[in-house]
Amino acid sequence: MNRRELLAVPMQSTGEMDVQSGVARRAGLLWCTRHRASGIGGPIAKTAVVVVHPSSNFMGHYALDALAECGVDAVGMSTRYIGNEAMLILEHCVVDIGSVIRHLRNEGYQRVVLIGNSGGGGLVALYENQAEKPTIKAPPAGGPPDLTKADLPPADALIMLMAHPSRNIVLTEKLDPAILDEHEPFRRDPELDLFNPDLKPPYTAAFLERYKAAQLARSERITQWALDQLALLKVRADPRLDDLPFVVHGTMADPRNLDLTLDPSDRAATTQWGPPAVANFIPASIGHYTSLRSWLSQWSMRLSNGHGPERLNTVQVPVHVIYGTADPGCYPGHAKMLYEGVKHDRKWLTPIQGAKHYLFDQPEHKQTCCKLIAEWCHALP
Repeated sequence: MNRRELLAVPMQSTGEMDVQSGVARRAGLLWCTRHRASGIGGPIAKTAVVVVHPSSNFMGHYALDALAECGVDAVGMSTRYIGNEAMLILEHCVVDIGSVIRHLRNEGYQRVVLIGNSGGGGLVALYENQAEKPTIKAPPAGGPPDLTKADLPPADALIMLMAHPSRNIVLTEKLDPAILDEHEPFRRDPELDLFNPDLKPPYTAAFLERYKAAQLARSERITQWALDQLALLKVRADPRLDDLPFVVHGTMADPRNLDLTLDPSDRAATTQWGPPAVANFIPASIGHYTSLRSWLSQWSMRLSNGHGPERLNTVQVPVHVIYGTADPGCYPGHAKMLYEGVKHDRKWLTPIQGAKHYLFDQPEHKQTCCKLIAEWCHALP
């Protein structure tokens, strides 16, 4: 059965078209794929589930076809920042989700459920928080969008799937505090170097306390430096220049990647990008390339609006947190943070035993997970 079709959703106007690609900027479209439960040409399902991440290409998400087989129409959504994490502004991602939900409502879906997968967990929490009661008038560095003026239709429910609580939390937890100079990643403090052969797990409580404090301090130093640079731009640069790029070294140094007694689960001592000592520095892992404005919106522990558990405090729709017990990057503690952030009693916390972060090589776990999601959606009022 041919299930998959392409959706082109017009972007909302937010005062600036913050898109790097010239073609995308001129087109003003968000690209999504939809897998139809009834097949192309058949009627739409009662429920559309929208799987979203701030920057990953979810048009080919592993769960879409399996979800459609379980009776829901599954949409793999891309934001305007597809493949472009370095410039990403979370508040623009919120606007993009609103555009997709409005498009699906207009098509006649009775129910739209947002699935925040991996880094999408904190994003969908931010979205629903602002859709129900918008308060954010600008990103941390200023400028558009004003979410109090955006078209943000509320979702009918949220699912956090193998998700971490937010981009600022997860990066701060993984930020390498041994780096002494932001320009020299191998000039390091041996007493805080997770990869120092003299420091072996399990780590002491005193070490972990000092380590966490140093991670927070490094995050704050980068935040303050970004604010200072933006202030300098206003007085030293062309007034049309309001941002600059920079590199963040050492973004995969979470003690939990090496010490399996911390936040215990079935995971291996590794990361989604391979051995921690390598993943900490390779360009592929999170947060290495960013801009001043993007850092403040996405990664800053002090200023980002994307803190998922706090955003969930006021969310009124049902929330289901689903996590894999063998996930090397999103831990049971992350799932618990999201679950406990929801203050009403229409919330669920479900482990998938043995499931990893991506289920490509785990077809049975994928089927279990997608069936669980579809059945939960079908049971919603």
